[in-house]
Amino acid sequence: MQDNQIIRWMFGVGFTLGLVGLSGCATGSESLGSLDATLGLPSVTASVTVGADGDGRSLREALPGVTLPAFPSGDQSETRSSDSDQVKSQAATPVLAQADGFSPLGPHDESPVQPAVPPPPVEKVVEPTAQATEPPPAPQAEPSLESKGEPAKDETYDPFAKAEGSADGMEEYDPWEPFNVKMFQFNRKLDEWIVKPVATVYDNIVPDGAEQGLSNIFHNMRTVPRLLNNLFQGKFKGAGIEFGRFLLNTSFGLGGYFDFAKEAYGIVTPDEDFGQTLATYKTKPGPYLVVPILGSYTVRDVSGFVVDLILDPFNILLFPFVDVKGWPQVVTNGDTVTFAQIGIRAGYMVNERAINIETTFEGVEETVVDLYGAVRNAYLQKRARAIRE
Repeated sequence: MQDNQIIRWMFGVGFTLGLVGLSGCATGSESLGSLDATLGLPSVTASVTVGADGDGRSLREALPGVTLPAFPSGDQSETRSSDSDQVKSQAATPVLAQADGFSPLGPHDESPVQPAVPPPPVEKVVEPTAQATEPPPAPQAEPSLESKGEPAKDETYDPFAKAEGSADGMEEYDPWEPFNVKMFQFNRKLDEWIVKPVATVYDNIVPDGAEQGLSNIFHNMRTVPRLLNNLFQGKFKGAGIEFGRFLLNTSFGLGGYFDFAKEAYGIVTPDEDFGQTLATYKTKPGPYLVVPILGSYTVRDVSGFVVDLILDPFNILLFPFVDVKGWPQVVTNGDTVTFAQIGIRAGYMVNERAINIETTFEGVEETVVDLYGAVRNAYLQKRARAIRE
């Protein structure tokens, strides 16, 4: 009887120790399984269900006198479960191999994780942004004198420049140069000895306003040739402007003494002559020609000058220099007509020279080396510009 009690006591102690060990295995099975997975070993899982024995009694009741350890409560189980999850997450972290390729986990690791080599840094090429620079403002062309309501004035000619249109327009064709040079010298001496001295005295006596008024009268008298040449060239607007200027200047401008159309309304138009009309119809200018007293021309321009004289009513009706039978005439006396014509031409020449008394001879400085060539070139430039206008 005493032996049976000893055996039962030993069996209870051993069974209790076994339950304690199995309980520890059950709580740490997940951690061991994760560790086995990391080490590459087979996983061992044990589970123990604590319950009643075969006779329906609990283990404490079956083993009287034996003190059994208290099983963990639900809170402690949750704590162990969280600890086991932490161990599992730490065990699941991959172990990187050392720099020499030897894994600290041992030779059973057949595929060590190689260290990730970072890609080479990519250098960003920063292209310099071109700073937007504002272009310099384009120079604005000054409005022409015609757009301002002023008549176009003669520009300062470059006596050494090539005549405009010399290649494809008005050529410096001067086959009569020896004759022209002599006529040029004659006109220059005439200006030096007679015209300029008389114009100087005239300029000292006559006020500048009166000189300009007389020049306006001469210009108003030649309205009809300019109007007709506008019509011949197909410039109907220019012809209308000439007619309107004549009416305004003759009436409100006191016979043309004042340029009322320009001063009051800014009405101006370029002067047109029959030489320009011939150029409009592609007539060649012909040789350069210097006419005594009158100055520089071309054959085309001197022909146009004669036609303009015929188109002027003052030369046909008032002071006809040609006696045409059946043509109405105001002054019939030939001597009167001759003196009137000479007086008008001389008065016009002196008055214009007085207005330009401080300027040059025919628009060119007298100090140039080749005065004849400079005057010829200046005239051809002036005519080429007048034809373009």
